[in-house]
Amino acid sequence: VMFKKVKTFLMAFSEPEKVYCSGEKVAGRVLVEVAEVTRVSAVKVLACGVAKVNWAKGPQQCRQEMEYLRFEDVLTLEEQPTGEALLWEEGLHGTATGSSPVASGVPDRRLPPRPLGTTFKGKYGCVDYWVKAFLERPSFPTQEIKQRFEVMDPVDVNTPELLSPVAAKKEKKVSCMFIPDGRVSVSAQIDRKGFCEGDEICINADFENTCSRIVVPKAAIVAKHTYLANGQTKVFTQKLSCVRGNHIISGTSESWRGKTIRVKKLKPSILGCNILRVEYFLQIYVSVPGSKKIILELPLVIGSRSGIGSRSSSMASQTSSEMSWVDLNLPDAPEAPPCYLDIVPEDHRLESPTTPLLDDTDSFDSPIFMYAPEFKFMPPPTYTEV
Repeated sequence: VMFKKVKTFLMAFSEPEKVYCSGEKVAGRVLVEVAEVTRVSAVKVLACGVAKVNWAKGPQQCRQEMEYLRFEDVLTLEEQPTGEALLWEEGLHGTATGSSPVASGVPDRRLPPRPLGTTFKGKYGCVDYWVKAFLERPSFPTQEIKQRFEVMDPVDVNTPELLSPVAAKKEKKVSCMFIPDGRVSVSAQIDRKGFCEGDEICINADFENTCSRIVVPKAAIVAKHTYLANGQTKVFTQKLSCVRGNHIISGTSESWRGKTIRVKKLKPSILGCNILRVEYFLQIYVSVPGSKKIILELPLVIGSRSGIGSRSSSMASQTSSEMSWVDLNLPDAPEAPPCYLDIVPEDHRLESPTTPLLDDTDSFDSPIFMYAPEFKFMPPPTYTEV
């Protein structure tokens, strides 16, 4: 009953679907609608951005937090009467406006220009950003609302370090009951380290099998989440996509040249956080029956959409220059083909309307005789592209 005086108390961002980066301004409004005369002490806002990790290790709880931003402010209220207390008349919409307070000590209230952790939610931790609004009234409990927003730390995959190739090789001796049974070796290379959503990873690899068993080569994109708290480490890995090659029998080898695996929709790599890391690897491994897998891990860095745009535009311009000689002036609509009856020549007409399958006879009533239906013209010629 005590909350009937406040009909509406909500908060909305000016760009609710936007993903913000460091240094950008986050604007929004806090709307208050009352049903009768209501005294309001203040409308305050609190903006926070934190990274949290939490998991249980036996009776011990491993917890750690890292704060990216924190800001508190009292909003300026519009349409308010004069007086010590803020007062809204019945049915009046009082609106508190202003930029979302997102950086302590920054006058224009922008996100801090330093690197921020990308919004992330994992099994044992998260990186979260939100703004809370508090409505304070005399003799009433403080009401609050919370609104989250997303932040992305841009990762440029066009740096020289991420454009350089990555390679590795590994060999494993296989034994059976302590008796040597040959070896299995694998070497692999990718042309660069940085990728974005939708890219194809081109794999060049060589596999050799000299043991008596049949082995199977495979490749997969693997995500690795590392959580750090109270001096403890928790690692969570997840296989995201996979491709496989042909079976390799004893005494043979196989080579991959240009075998591809697509990068699906992934969060960018988080490498600058002290308590939470999100890393990606290209695992190239060989399954050996009765023995452990041989695993090669090539590090990957997944970039943000800005990286996609920059590389896609350069690739598009290159493709455009390479195909500048192609004439792409196509007609607006294809012309319908002419009717066959209008173009068939006279010499294609059939003299006899019927063609019995057996010798001609006076009557075709007998069931052993069949005749073709009546045709006025020869059938059309076989279709070609000409």
